[in-house]
Amino acid sequence: MKHALSPEIAIFIRTLELGTFAAVAAETGFSSSGISRMISRLEDSLGAKLLHRSTRRLALTPEGETFAGHARSILSAMEAAEADVSRSMGRPRGLLRVNSGTAFANHKLAPMLPRLLKDYPDLSVDLSVTDRRIDPLADQTDVTIRVGPLADSDLVAIRLGTVRRVIAASPDYLAARGTPTTAQDLGDHDCLLLTGFPQQAVWPMVEAGRRVDIAVKGAFKADSADTLLHAAIAGAGIIRLGDFLGTEALSSGRLVPLLAGCHDDDPQPITALVSPGRLAIPRIRVFVDFLKAGLADGPSSGPSVR
Repeated sequence: MKHALSPEIAIFIRTLELGTFAAVAAETGFSSSGISRMISRLEDSLGAKLLHRSTRRLALTPEGETFAGHARSILSAMEAAEADVSRSMGRPRGLLRVNSGTAFANHKLAPMLPRLLKDYPDLSVDLSVTDRRIDPLADQTDVTIRVGPLADSDLVAIRLGTVRRVIAASPDYLAARGTPTTAQDLGDHDCLLLTGFPQQAVWPMVEAGRRVDIAVKGAFKADSADTLLHAAIAGAGIIRLGDFLGTEALSSGRLVPLLAGCHDDDPQPITALVSPGRLAIPRIRVFVDFLKAGLADGPSSGPSVR
């Protein structure tokens, strides 16, 4: 669905067509509660209840029936207008505001951007890099890149790829402290942790065919995944990092993979978040498609230890 000017109206009509919030959520990438909130906002703006909600079904109110007819006419006109605007805009152009974690930005996105800008010379990119969570709506970000489970949101989520975790340490660290061979051995080692993500201090392992969560600790924390990577290479401790982040260090031998036989690599989705209705904008659409193609070309990718 592409209705950049009125996502709530489009969602309302699609809910009538599919019959449930869950069905619309599965089709659009919103959550069911996000769909419900959008319709509630539409009702608030109109000052009228449009749907009767129950655990079994949704039904139009009399006001909803009246509004639905007009809404379908509005959407038809919008579709025609969007087609005309898209044709007149031609090539994607303008400023693209992107937010990403440091690891994804430095190790995946930055190497890809020259090709994007070469292919689309009328585009410019403003990249915000931070390992803290932002509010994409408040920060007016066009595309926000995230890894892992997402908080409930009205943003549209587009799956880009998958990241898997690797446990590793430098040869110097292992020579000085020994090599862990079981999950329990991690308790005797310095592990590197990302500040602000307490769940990262629990590493999932597998023992006797079942998952076991191992609490780890260490003398060094940082709020940057890249900083932890460099610290691990320098011998500061053992790191659990996203597979793409460690690709070069592992292939060169500067990091050595550990505990592969008993580590749960915990695959997590890489997701692009876009405000409702804005995926139809040419510069945003082409960037999301570019990310999908770029991540499909290489190994699993995503923001490191987040």
